[in-house]
Amino acid sequence: MLRTIKVILIMLVVLALALGVAGCGGQQTKDTKDSKQTSAQAGGGQQPAGKQKILVASDTTYAPFEFQDPNTGKYVGFDMELIQAIAEVNNWDYEIRSMNFDGIVPALQSASVDLAISAITITEKRKEQVNFSLPYYQSGQCVAVKASNNTIKGFDDLAGKKIGVQIATTGADEARKIPGAKITDYNTINEAFMALKNSNVDAVVNDYPVTFYFIQQGNKDVKIVGDLRTSEFYGIAVPKSKPDILEKVNSALKTLKENGKYAEIYKKWFDKEPPDFLPGEPPAN
Repeated sequence: MLRTIKVILIMLVVLALALGVAGCGGQQTKDTKDSKQTSAQAGGGQQPAGKQKILVASDTTYAPFEFQDPNTGKYVGFDMELIQAIAEVNNWDYEIRSMNFDGIVPALQSASVDLAISAITITEKRKEQVNFSLPYYQSGQCVAVKASNNTIKGFDDLAGKKIGVQIATTGADEARKIPGAKITDYNTINEAFMALKNSNVDAVVNDYPVTFYFIQQGNKDVKIVGDLRTSEFYGIAVPKSKPDILEKVNSALKTLKENGKYAEIYKKWFDKEPPDFLPGEPPAN
């Protein structure tokens, strides 16, 4: 009888130890889960040690510049690959902080992030609030309508129409110049496109490359009409209190232009060579 009791006690101790190990393992998995994307996650490698940590703001709903891959959950796009290349040149460890576009400039002004890359057009108003890198992309505003619409042929036909825009963008600024237009601001450009497809607005005013990419993803019930209204340049935005970050961003952009990496990323996403002056200031004319 005594021997039987000893065996039972030993079995209970072994079982308790096994449950304790399993419990520790489950807790570790929960604690290390992270919803933000770091440079290691973007590159699929180990988290770098001893590097300067850079927080990067981006509106990650703006394909093909920044968006979430539905298969992997990672943030991808032209801007995402460009900031990864800049971080590699500067030996930075970076983390993407996804936020609505209208929250980016306030985040920069409070210096709660170190920089922002999010297809941000360089404007005089924004230059009063933040500093900008060298221009790295040339864009322009276009008009999108339903493919069945044959009455709106460009900006000149938008007077008095219902127009969808993304909040706080240069597209929203341009739309508000149109006489009698009824403007609806949406948090994301995808919401504006869906409003167009559902006939809640007559047109969407937005950056051409983003609108073109949206149509190419199978949205053939939408079309672009007329000419581009503006010529704009995107820049990487940096808090005015962080001139050292701005200097390193500009230096890295020059390096990526010289070593061909910028052109490689550009051709991957836009299937053509970049303008000769990019990254850099446009020609005087």
